[in-house]
Amino acid sequence: MKSSILLSPQPTTKRIADLDGPDFYPTPKWATHALIEHEKFEGEIWESACGNGAMSDVLLNITPNVKSSDLYDRGYGEAGIDFINSTTQSDNIITNPPFHSAEEFVHSANKNARKKFALLLRLAFLEGGKRQNTIFSKFPPSSVWIFSERITFYPHNSVVKGSGTTAYAWFVWDKDHVGDSNIKWFPTGIKKKYS
Repeated sequence: MKSSILLSPQPTTKRIADLDGPDFYPTPKWATHALIEHEKFEGEIWESACGNGAMSDVLLNITPNVKSSDLYDRGYGEAGIDFINSTTQSDNIITNPPFHSAEEFVHSANKNARKKFALLLRLAFLEGGKRQNTIFSKFPPSSVWIFSERITFYPHNSVVKGSGTTAYAWFVWDKDHVGDSNIKWFPTGIKKKYS
């Protein structure tokens, strides 16, 4: 029997996921377009929490070499792939990790990306002593791209309306980057351009 999902937007940090697997909130396509308009990725790309393919479909605009996987079977990509414990490598990893395991995704991506990795995370991910000690002091991102327009995540197949209240950013790690992290802002208008 198919489980039910909450049909209202979940913009706060206490999001409720569908019962088929934690944190299934497809990424609006415009949010992925924002990244690939401002960051270059060379080589293959692994979307390691692909859900229903919303992000993978956009990434196919820049390369035909996109691998898509997810721990859960949502009808797209290869199901049953545990990214956190994976040793599979890729030139690039681009994903919106499950909310409850963002730190683990950062560590796995750092281990498995040969060139770059980009994770869509709450802007508040910058906070926290544990993350400072285990991530930012050891391998800080090369760039943090802050959204000037709010992203609202909705459960799959729900009515899209309203606006989110949580700030998000693309955290990008470039293995060739030397120096401090760059804080940047996406220009307004991307949401309208791709919606």
